[in-house]
Amino acid sequence: MSSIYAGVDLGGTTAKLGLFKKDGTLIKKWEIPTRKEDGGKHVCPDIAQSIKANMEEAGIAFSELSGAGIGVPGPIRPDGYVEVIVNIGIHDWNPVKELSELLGGVPVKGGNDANVAALGEMWQGGGKGYQDVVAVTLGTGVGGGVIVGGHIVAGSKGMGGEIGHLVMDWNWTEPETCNCGNRGCLEQIASATGIARMAKRFMQESNKASALRDMEDVTAKDVFDAAKKGDALAEEVADYCMMYLARALSYISQVVDPEVFVIGGGVSKAGQYLLDLLRKHYDPLIVLTKEKARLALATLGNDAGIYGSAKLIIDEE
Repeated sequence: MSSIYAGVDLGGTTAKLGLFKKDGTLIKKWEIPTRKEDGGKHVCPDIAQSIKANMEEAGIAFSELSGAGIGVPGPIRPDGYVEVIVNIGIHDWNPVKELSELLGGVPVKGGNDANVAALGEMWQGGGKGYQDVVAVTLGTGVGGGVIVGGHIVAGSKGMGGEIGHLVMDWNWTEPETCNCGNRGCLEQIASATGIARMAKRFMQESNKASALRDMEDVTAKDVFDAAKKGDALAEEVADYCMMYLARALSYISQVVDPEVFVIGGGVSKAGQYLLDLLRKHYDPLIVLTKEKARLALATLGNDAGIYGSAKLIIDEE
């Protein structure tokens, strides 16, 4: 009998699921809707039922399921307890305990979704071959995951890796408030929404000509696309935002000393151009060693969470 592991990446709209072999081979992946009604009471039953149905469809006996991992969008404690998942509306919940019971008592391990995605990238993605990895996700916000010695650094309250809320603007020049309630967070500068905000601000404060001025609603992609074509204003915006991200990475380096930073999320599609900007600003800030951390792009995309969730439970054996 072979061992099969389920990886679950729970999101506010859908839950992504996958079945894996112990060596990381993905057997099957799929998605199901996340039903938020009734306080989220359907979430775990839907996941358990879907795992059973898809194992049967794949011709795999349920007895071969050795465990499951689940990544959740919020802080999760070592015992699996979640105080609140805001974008689903669940309070005082233990998905680890509930899912294990619904799966007939097989072991279940839980983690924060960003941390779990980082683990996935370390295992089979952009950080493969390394044991000390920091993953940075540049999307609507800035997410992060810290892996040291091959294991997630979650922290005492599950808040490890919340790098998007490092306060970077200590001059308090940022007039708007971050979603966390602070001002000047990295997320306000280097996320997709942050880069778009900065582009609008640069256009307001400068008379410099730019293709960005002809766009109705500038996005981070527009900024990087224009910068790559030599648009001077777009180059300034991209350089400014990546300078702040590089500073944040340098702070993290002084604490964690990773072998590699893996950059993912929608903004990472800017590719080598983005990495070159980061390298330009990062390297001069690291003076205690000649061996600077490698900068790499994430490769697993939306599948990072299911890979990492599966790895969570595999590592428990």
